[in-house]
Amino acid sequence: MAHHITTGQVVSRIAAGVLGGYTFIWGFTTLTIALALAARRSYGEAQTTAYLLAFLLFLAAFLWAFAAKRVAVVWAVLGGGGALMTAIAWLMTRGA
Repeated sequence: MAHHITTGQVVSRIAAGVLGGYTFIWGFTTLTIALALAARRSYGEAQTTAYLLAFLLFLAAFLWAFAAKRVAVVWAVLGGGGALMTAIAWLMTRGA
């Protein structure tokens, strides 16, 4: 049984991979840096570590956008997760 993939579905997965992935990585990076600073690491060390990990995580998120069965789940996890991590990092830095 062949499954017909529409152009809209492909565009949605590309957008989820790029935009959702960016949102997720933004949250991941800010949270990683905030946690490292809370652990008394230098900002440069925290930033370098976060960026190196973010590169690999973005690739995984982008690929997952195409491998996942439902694109709505990809949007929810990447967009929601990114927003949540960003909010936690913001709250952490307000107390500093």
